[in-house]
Amino acid sequence: MLRFISGRLLKAAVILICITVLNFFLIHAAPGDPASVMAGEAGDADPAFLQQLRERFGLDQPLYVQLWIYVSSVLRLDLGDSYRQQLPVLQLISERLPATLLLSLSAFVISLGLGVAAGAFASARQGKWADTIISLVALIFYATPLFWLALMGVLLFSVELGWLPGFGYETVGANYTGVARMLDILRHLILPAMTLGLFFMAVYARMTRASMLEVGRLDFVKTAKAKGLRPGIIQRRHVLRNALLPVVTLAGLQAGQLVGGAVLIETVFAWPGIGRLMFDALSQRDYNLLLGVFVVSAAMVLLFNLITDVLYRLVDPRIKVAS
Repeated sequence: MLRFISGRLLKAAVILICITVLNFFLIHAAPGDPASVMAGEAGDADPAFLQQLRERFGLDQPLYVQLWIYVSSVLRLDLGDSYRQQLPVLQLISERLPATLLLSLSAFVISLGLGVAAGAFASARQGKWADTIISLVALIFYATPLFWLALMGVLLFSVELGWLPGFGYETVGANYTGVARMLDILRHLILPAMTLGLFFMAVYARMTRASMLEVGRLDFVKTAKAKGLRPGIIQRRHVLRNALLPVVTLAGLQAGQLVGGAVLIETVFAWPGIGRLMFDALSQRDYNLLLGVFVVSAAMVLLFNLITDVLYRLVDPRIKVAS
């Protein structure tokens, strides 16, 4: 296992460098640059001022030189400084990353737990009204745009009913501490986490149901039934465990996507995560900050993929690891 993990980490490092290089070229291929944006906001489009800004940020150098400087810095775990905020990119990301991880992991736990439970419940009642209702609800959540769910959640639970706060990470000016602050953050977390988790819950529910129905037709399940085991034991110990492997595969892939894919939810709910940071950096052409967010997001995806491969052995010990 240790040899497998070492090999995967080495491959992940190579992939991360390739992703960094690709993102570097894609970002620099977009029209405009930080100097042009900052000069426009300052109301000074003088060529001499633009040239001064480009020299200050190193944008006057050839592209391959800029690439070499940036990749060398990334290898030293230095993501540079933000052009706009004049602060280290790692500092800005580290300030926002906990909020994004809290939102993403909460949505992941909600979607996986409810999705697997709903899928298992539906498969055990195939063809009955409960199966039909769960499949219909899952299809509705899967087909509904996230931004619409987010807005409807704010209108219903925040504006109309007043049960939950609709925006922000915590109550501004309340100055809560300790348990009171944790509960306040939790209240602000419920709406965005549930909204983000509902879409993936529908995916896991449909996949769990299909996988369990497929496993339920195999010979070892028929043997267990012939031995007189109770249906609940058969579902939990035999069918569900063997049906979880494709669900774990999908969950591992989507866990990494949640970290970098919560831009829309963070924007709607004013959640101070790296998604909003990336959106602001994109509108301001803040290359270093944008690239830094991409690097961290890609690293999280690779990390979750590695964790998924390791979890395969826990779900199904018959699988052998290989680097």
